[in-house]
Amino acid sequence: MTLAKTLQQRPVLTPAAFSLPVHPVLQRLYAHRGISDNHELARSAQQLLPYQLLKGIPAAVALLLEARAAQQRILIVGDFDADGATSTATLLAGLRALGFANVDFLVPNRFEYGYGLSVEMAELALKHGAELIVTVDNGISAIEGVARAKAAGVRVLVTDHHLAGNELPDADAIVNPNQPGCEFPSKALAGVGVAFYLLLALRAALREQGAFAAMAEPNLADLLDLVALGTVADVVPLDHNNRILVHQGLQRIRSGKVRPGIQALIDVANRKAAKLTAQDFGFALAPRLNAAGRLDDMSIGIACLLSPDINNARRLAAELDSLNLERREIEQGMQTEAMAALSRLSLKSTDLPSCLCLYQHDWHQGVIGILAGRVKEAWHRPVIAFARGDNGELKGSARSVAGVHMRDLLEAVSTAEPGLIKKFGGHAMAAGLTIAEAQYDVFVQALSKQASRFIQPEHLTAVVFSDGELQPQELDIGLAQLLQNAGPWGQAFPEPVFHGRFKLVQQRLLAEKHLKMMLQGSDGKLFDAIWFNADIKSWPNPQIQQVELAYQLDINEFRDQQNLQLLVRHLWPA
Repeated sequence: MTLAKTLQQRPVLTPAAFSLPVHPVLQRLYAHRGISDNHELARSAQQLLPYQLLKGIPAAVALLLEARAAQQRILIVGDFDADGATSTATLLAGLRALGFANVDFLVPNRFEYGYGLSVEMAELALKHGAELIVTVDNGISAIEGVARAKAAGVRVLVTDHHLAGNELPDADAIVNPNQPGCEFPSKALAGVGVAFYLLLALRAALREQGAFAAMAEPNLADLLDLVALGTVADVVPLDHNNRILVHQGLQRIRSGKVRPGIQALIDVANRKAAKLTAQDFGFALAPRLNAAGRLDDMSIGIACLLSPDINNARRLAAELDSLNLERREIEQGMQTEAMAALSRLSLKSTDLPSCLCLYQHDWHQGVIGILAGRVKEAWHRPVIAFARGDNGELKGSARSVAGVHMRDLLEAVSTAEPGLIKKFGGHAMAAGLTIAEAQYDVFVQALSKQASRFIQPEHLTAVVFSDGELQPQELDIGLAQLLQNAGPWGQAFPEPVFHGRFKLVQQRLLAEKHLKMMLQGSDGKLFDAIWFNADIKSWPNPQIQQVELAYQLDINEFRDQQNLQLLVRHLWPA
């Protein structure tokens, strides 16, 4: 059993004031997403925000220039998710292209070292002979890890995008748009975006020094396929700056300018590079890349991204694909157990907790983040899923809903109960934490107390947002193609969803979970439609002949023929 969903039309955030012609449907979509003029639709690289606005860039560049001159050993410490993998690959490939000959990477295995530049990771970097440690997609909360490296005489450059805590690490330089005092307008850069911006600044400094008189100046646009993948994979808001980064990366891939590692991921996911979309990044490529960090070691994923040889990249991509299949099986079992427990709870009480905590001793630590996300989608409330770690600890992964800032909620718990949470960090929508297993019940109670301050009834209402109805003449493949090219769509810039009433002409179930339909519009025109993972039971249902849909316009390709298809997001019997 899951929560019922209600239909609501998106509000107009900004009245349109376009100086150049824009399709009426697009004008409506943009008004719903806060875009009012043509400038905000520009997607050329020249429109990117300048790197000079990032706090810490001069100090960071100075560190790297000194390391390059002395050919010091640089170790990049990454993270074990897709943003961390692409950040590591981006910075490593970029530094090598800029003449850094002694640079390598370390990425923590989540089961041995946990997240980021911990004390243990700092010790490992020292054993590898690091003279300069550069973090990517982590480090802003690595107080102890940075201190350990500095005590050994090793300098540290932190590049991150996560929210800063009350204390910053004593690094030699910090580049993070979300650190206090940073005036960079986009706070939505992913870790890979920060790494890319650092490379832009470094290249400009080397150009001023005349470094490219003796070597070819690298084209950093070659890294944009990595930047686009990591940005979408980390589900950061696609503000104007991020949309440019993703669009530029997609354009390079579609034109054949794609690195072997990403091409191999595209192949193993049965996608076509020439028609790749931002959604393919999120739903096809990123899960395979993330599977390495969830079940094994993200070094496999980074090796795939960096491979210069397509055959080797395909071998590594096949390994990632196998890990992803294994991850799916583990996740499905955990999800079945969690949903069964919640269904029993909901039968006993009409009110589920406003913030759900889930724990089972045999759950897989690498999959609890996905589990928390699935349960959040089903019950539309913040969820924290725990798995057993080492030394009597529980590792937790949290996912939240719009309006409930998860990191702030955890900080409130930590402030009210000092020492209860051993460590935590993250974003508004996702966070990670560690607690003592013996303190689980105490944590649940403390969380419930603080959740009552943060969570209001309106936050727990499952809503399907619509961009309105389409006129019969607008329901055609031409508009579907226009919408595909108008993106990239993603977090905080959602794909267009429309609603309308249709006659249900035919219905049948595919693979026991997908509802295939033939619909008839008000003008008598017939449409193919499909509802993947339909969450209404007892289908097909011949008693239902009229339906109201929330849907997207999709293009179905079969035997080189393109046809309009309605991709159903939710269905209500009319």
